[in-house]
Amino acid sequence: MNLRRLTVSLVIALLLSALCTWILSRRIGAASARHTPDWRYVAPASSLAAGETLKRENLELVEWPVSHPVPGAFAHPEDLIGRTLLYPLDQGQPITDKYVSTPGAGLGLAGRIPDGMRAVALRSDEVMGVGGFLLPGSHLDVLVTYRSEKVPEPVTLTVLQNAIVLAAGHQVQPDPEGKPTVATVVTLLLTPNDAERAVLASTQGTIHFILRSGSDQGKTDASPVLLSQLSGDLPKPSVIHLTPPSASPSSHPRSPEQHVVIETILGDKQTSETFPKTSQP
Repeated sequence: MNLRRLTVSLVIALLLSALCTWILSRRIGAASARHTPDWRYVAPASSLAAGETLKRENLELVEWPVSHPVPGAFAHPEDLIGRTLLYPLDQGQPITDKYVSTPGAGLGLAGRIPDGMRAVALRSDEVMGVGGFLLPGSHLDVLVTYRSEKVPEPVTLTVLQNAIVLAAGHQVQPDPEGKPTVATVVTLLLTPNDAERAVLASTQGTIHFILRSGSDQGKTDASPVLLSQLSGDLPKPSVIHLTPPSASPSSHPRSPEQHVVIETILGDKQTSETFPKTSQP
């Protein structure tokens, strides 16, 4: 009798244990299913440098949390084969449309120009080109020094801010060891409007390249600087026009309405002042 009860108790215990194990496994499986990423994005199978043409063996699919979607990412490797990488990418980093050239853009430098942008080459000497320390991917400002009929003294003003270097000379990719390239021609990635400003400035005077940090994306309200401002001296009036009083037919003292007009040009500002001419005894 006791053996029968013991057998029944053992069977019941095994059934309860099996039931608990089944319930626990279902809950663990459901929790795992909830945490399984639903997105699969295309990423480099290994680190890739800018300018490389993407091939099937360069790409892989990586899982990504559904709670953090990546805008502009690709789900099919076939959409990226043959396109050019514009910026370097690490292994496993999802590739977005901002990192690759547009379909059919071609190879070389043209393949690195995104839609709506332009590549403009500007010439400067080695010293004004930041001593040769410009590399593809560098960020810089472009200044021009020129003279004009309105402002006879030299003036320097900022034409472009935070422009990206596409190529330094014929080098379109940064040196793997970070060595700079001595180049007097720099190709910049610009909007059409900025491209017009750059071309016009290059015809007016001397172009200067000012290197800036890649993390500095801000723009400042830079004012033109005149040569006279460097020494702190105020420029002397450059032109003075005296308007003679009108001739009087009589020999009597001149009318109080007669006046003198003085026009003064000070830098790029022009002023005009009128003074009454007093009678002489």
